[in-house]
Amino acid sequence: MSTLAVATLHQALRKSFATLESNQKVWKSVLAECSPLMVSLGNLAEQSRALSNVQISNTPLRGFPDLEERLRFKLLEATDIVLGKLNEKMSSLQSARDAISNQVASILHLYEQNAHSLDLLAVTERSTTTPSVADMLEWLQDAERHYRQQYPFLSSVLDVYVIFWYFCPLNSCVQIPEEENSASNTESR
Repeated sequence: MSTLAVATLHQALRKSFATLESNQKVWKSVLAECSPLMVSLGNLAEQSRALSNVQISNTPLRGFPDLEERLRFKLLEATDIVLGKLNEKMSSLQSARDAISNQVASILHLYEQNAHSLDLLAVTERSTTTPSVADMLEWLQDAERHYRQQYPFLSSVLDVYVIFWYFCPLNSCVQIPEEENSASNTESR
């Protein structure tokens, strides 16, 4: 009975690792798609900062009514679009994380169902070509833990970015002392 249970577990573990691999590809792909969106968000923040630093009424553009408000509206609108796309990507990451968690839960449930027919030797036995059932279960749990920890981290990074750049105009959140600002302008020349 033990060899049948081990064979069933090995088959399920192979399927789990294949699922893990495909979800890892999805995870990496989605992260790669987030990178240009984060750059776009940074560019929009820089444009917002530039808009906050200029007095349009002191420029030749003063003849355009409500120009600053219209530009600010356009920047906020573009920021909303980028944030919407980033939220879609976060949903994809969450789906990949959940698929991995469900797969690991499924394999652990199968192991628990067969635990009574498995002896310690059968679970820990490995060969040069096949790792032990215990090792593979541990690897799956490690992978699941990794993705479970990465998702909240990525989500919190995005939240901090949104709070800092979107809800708090740069010139009111960060005051760069005039001498530092002059020094950086001098260095860049």
